[in-house]
This record gives sequence, structure tokens and C-alpha cells, in this order.
Amino acid sequence: MPPMPCPCGAQTQRGNHLAYADCCGRYVEHFDTTPAPDAQSLMRSRYSAFVLQRREYLLATWHASQRPDTLEFEPAAHWLGLAVRSHRVLDADHAEVEFVARYRASGPGAGGRAQRLHERSRFVREAGRWFYVDGDIR
Repeated sequence: MPPMPCPCGAQTQRGNHLAYADCCGRYVEHFDTTPAPDAQSLMRSRYSAFVLQRREYLLATWHASQRPDTLEFEPAAHWLGLAVRSHRVLDADHAEVEFVARYRASGPGAGGRAQRLHERSRFVREAGRWFYVDGDIR
């Protein structure tokens, strides 16, 4: 059985999808020992964590100043893909990542149409770890 492709959609230079274990999985599954090396990697791994409903990772990588007490997943959401539009390093400890995540919601009133979440997210690095702070939805 082939390895599970990474939900973030990252590919090799040859256009092959990276395996989850070789991409976001190393951060999501091993947060204590393997932090994401930059804001874009953290954003991609957080997208994968949403797809896989890894609540603990999402909360652990959310900056304490903005972290919600709880996090619930939309049970009817089916994530369809991620496109990183830009990754901007502001200084050694601050960065922004603009992305579009697509998903389809099913269930009563959802209509089954694909939706887009377009956000410019802000990240901060503290004690060598990157954290999601907040973002502006576009």
C-alpha cells in the first residue's frame, strides 16, 4: 500500500505528491521534538491538522495570546486543497503566509458547493518555535 499523500498537497520537483510522514506528518505527529522550521511549513502542517482533525496540534501551535479554549471541527467539511499564494518574512521572528484553502460542506443548508477560505495569516517565532497568531480573511 502506497504511503498516504500529505493533505497540504506539497510535491517533489518531479511533481509527485510528498508522503504525509515526509511532509507535515513529521511536525503534526512529533510536535514536541520536531517543530516546523518556518511559518509556511507551520501553516501547511496546520492545514493538514485541520484535514486530519488533530486538535492537540492546532491548539499547541496557536499563539497563547489568541488561542481559543476549545476547538471544534465542522463535521460536514471535506477539505479539497491548499494553495499558498505568498510567504513573506518580516524579520527573524515574524512572517505572513497568504493561502487559499478549499472545502466542501455537506449537510442541511450547505448546498454541497465548494467554498474558499482566503487568509493572510500572521506568525511569530518564540523560543525557536513558530506559532499562528491570527489572520485577515479576504
